[in-house]
Amino acid sequence: MSIQIFTTGGTFDKLYHDALSEFSIGEPMAGPLLADAGVNFDYQITSLLKKDSLEFTDSDRELLARHVRQAAGDKILVIHGTDTMTHSAAALGGVPGKTVVFTGAMLPARMLHSDAPFNLGFALGALQCLPAGVYIAMNGQIFNAGQVQKNRAQSRFESL
Repeated sequence: MSIQIFTTGGTFDKLYHDALSEFSIGEPMAGPLLADAGVNFDYQITSLLKKDSLEFTDSDRELLARHVRQAAGDKILVIHGTDTMTHSAAALGGVPGKTVVFTGAMLPARMLHSDAPFNLGFALGALQCLPAGVYIAMNGQIFNAGQVQKNRAQSRFESL
C-alpha cells in the first residue's frame, strides 16, 4: 500500500516569528511526524502550496483537484488549512475510485501541544478504512465533504 500526501500549507506547517504572530509556511511537517511515529507503509509527500487557506484561490483549488485526480494511487491525504478546508473538499467533488481525506491542525505541528500529530495519524488510519469518497478527519471524527463546518468559537469541526 502506498499513500500520496499533498500538503498545501496552513497552520499545520506554520512557523511563527515573533509575538505579533508574524508567520510563514515552513517545510511540510508530515514527513518528520511520520518518521517519529515509525509508520510502516510507503508514502510520498508532495508540497503543492505553502499558503494560509484564507488566501486560497479558485486556481489553487483547481491545482489541488488536478493533482488528486492524476495521482497514481487510490489513497490520498490532503493536509490543508482549517479555515477553508471544507470549501476545498467540497470543490474537489467526487473522485471515482479514490479515497481522499483532508486534515489539518488548529495549532502548528511545531508547537508542543499541537493537535497536528493526532490529526495526521487519525486521518491516515481513516484513509485506510474508508470507501472511495472525499472526507474530512478532524477532532477525532470523520465527516463527509459538504456535510461539515468549522466552529471557530469552539475550535472544532462539526456536522451541518
